[in-house]
Amino acid sequence: MRLFLVRHGETVDNVAGLYAGIRDSPLTTHGVLQARRLASHFASRSSSIGPVTHIFSSDLQRAASTAQAIVDVQATKTTEKEDPDSRKLQLVQVVELRERDFRSAEGKRFGTPHLDAETHDEMRARSTAFIQAHLSPLLDSIPKASTSVVVVAHGLILNSLLRSLLARYAPQEMTRLANVKSSSGSVAGRSEFLATWSNTGYLEMNVDAIPSSEDTEKSAVRLTVVRVNALDHLQGLKRTRGGIGSAKFDSKQKTMDSFFQPAAKKRRVD
Repeated sequence: MRLFLVRHGETVDNVAGLYAGIRDSPLTTHGVLQARRLASHFASRSSSIGPVTHIFSSDLQRAASTAQAIVDVQATKTTEKEDPDSRKLQLVQVVELRERDFRSAEGKRFGTPHLDAETHDEMRARSTAFIQAHLSPLLDSIPKASTSVVVVAHGLILNSLLRSLLARYAPQEMTRLANVKSSSGSVAGRSEFLATWSNTGYLEMNVDAIPSSEDTEKSAVRLTVVRVNALDHLQGLKRTRGGIGSAKFDSKQKTMDSFFQPAAKKRRVD
């Protein structure tokens, strides 16, 4: 099984350089294109990673919209014959996956003091609750067929979630991550953060059953981080000009990608 921890697409507050923890900042036009690229990327890898059978996201729209793009493409790319469970894929929105609450600094410029912000212990409690309620049941019963589980959230809570996951299932990976470079070239583990996440960047983990000889009471699975901040799906993606790319996404506004999509064929009337 594969487990993907994904950050949402670009938002209006990202572009403006504002703290947006629990603020419900929407995706930009560019952010929507990033999400669509990511969704198509996962679908194109289905032969190796299997179908996405479970997907979770924060209930904030920037994460939920990114996750829904994945759900939509999975539904069109995977037929019921290939995967009888594909029609059942539904997005599960979880409040515990919200970003860190910056409280008095919400909506303020980066660098604004936020001494009253949510603490790391409070975030860890949310991460642990999510793991126990949603991930552990899946990780403790790995299917024989290749499948994928996707979690779409926010950079800071994803770091908290990653730490909690590795502490529970693979403590040795914390040390190894210190020497893992992300696809963007930054070193993952030389600070309080185990990994970095660009917009729609994802961390990929293999989830394997531990042979019975190695089995312990604590865990029956092994997690191995194989990619950090993967961004292959964004190669060649350019921001729509004229300020459109950085503006809030408008479903009525055409993007550059739409101009290159094949036009629908007109039905011939005999």
